[in-house]
Amino acid sequence: MISLTSPVETHAHGWPAGAKIGALCAATLVLFAVGHVGWQAVFLGGMLVLYALPGRQFFTVGLARLRGLWPFIAVILLWHVVTRDLTEGMLITLRMLTAVGLANLVTMTTRLTDMMGVVRWLCTPLRAMGVKSDRIELAMALVIRFTPVLIDKGAMLAMAWRARAARRVGWRIVTPFAVLAIDDAEHVAEALRARGGL
Repeated sequence: MISLTSPVETHAHGWPAGAKIGALCAATLVLFAVGHVGWQAVFLGGMLVLYALPGRQFFTVGLARLRGLWPFIAVILLWHVVTRDLTEGMLITLRMLTAVGLANLVTMTTRLTDMMGVVRWLCTPLRAMGVKSDRIELAMALVIRFTPVLIDKGAMLAMAWRARAARRVGWRIVTPFAVLAIDDAEHVAEALRARGGL
């Protein structure tokens, strides 16, 4: 599997994964506690500065991974324009961009094995109660790993559609996208079974 960690080394790569995830949780709480658009714009600007500090390549790759948010942003803003509450729509949009951007920043500067180490530690009480935490760890690792893969495949399907049709990309790519996702899931399941499963 290709790592989600950025190839551009930053100071944050050496920080403990638990500290970064804890800071992300605290930042998210602050984002949801503040209900002013101006402050949310400041938080978004701060997040962009964090992306820019390691250099242009890190900044470009980091922002490219946020492109998948644009359909959600469009729907949220359109709904709030219809309901005549654009300020609330801007608040939600800025909050979502900042929260997802910070989460992406943690992912880019943390190895997947380190993140799973934190999950394993958090699952210690569950293991004491007899719950098999390895299934939880595997599920989280797969979600983290395959979300950007599926986004990329969706983008490729959209490009293929635009190359073959004059009409705009719409709901018609949902079916082939679902087939691709199921096919990937079957391949992963077969690979897990071949290695002894859980």
